[in-house]
Amino acid sequence: MKNSEIKGLSQEELVAKIAEEKQNLVKLKFAHTISAIENPNRITAARKTIARLNTELSAVKAAAATETK
Repeated sequence: MKNSEIKGLSQEELVAKIAEEKQNLVKLKFAHTISAIENPNRITAARKTIARLNTELSAVKAAAATETK
């Protein structure tokens, strides 16, 4: 997922996408534990995507907090 796509998401969409990506990461880790997956870099990419989503979520929350003040 590109950063431009992430920046266009609302707070609710970000929360939903984070949950979805976390489930995907768990499935990837499980599949890798059972038998080596074809591209283990997918695990790293999933972790980075979750981090990007979390960063954007905190930025959205901070922007909402400053708007209400």
